[in-house]
Amino acid sequence: MRFLSQLETGEAAYIAAIEAEEFLFHRLSALGFRVGKPLSIIRRGTFNGPLHVRLGTTDVILRRADAARIQITSVPG
Repeated sequence: MRFLSQLETGEAAYIAAIEAEEFLFHRLSALGFRVGKPLSIIRRGTFNGPLHVRLGTTDVILRRADAARIQITSVPG
């Protein structure tokens, strides 16, 4: 299983699971991160900086540590 923090720029995937403590889980849910939702990486910050993630039509800046809690599955094809 891969994690969102491992996704390459421009690559698309689906959220498979969110493995986080309750506070972070609720925060991510409020931002639109839900199982089955498609997403892609738009930009990666330098020096392990944050990730610019697109969830449908919403753009979110996410810490890599938080992205490492989100399991993804690749888009078929």
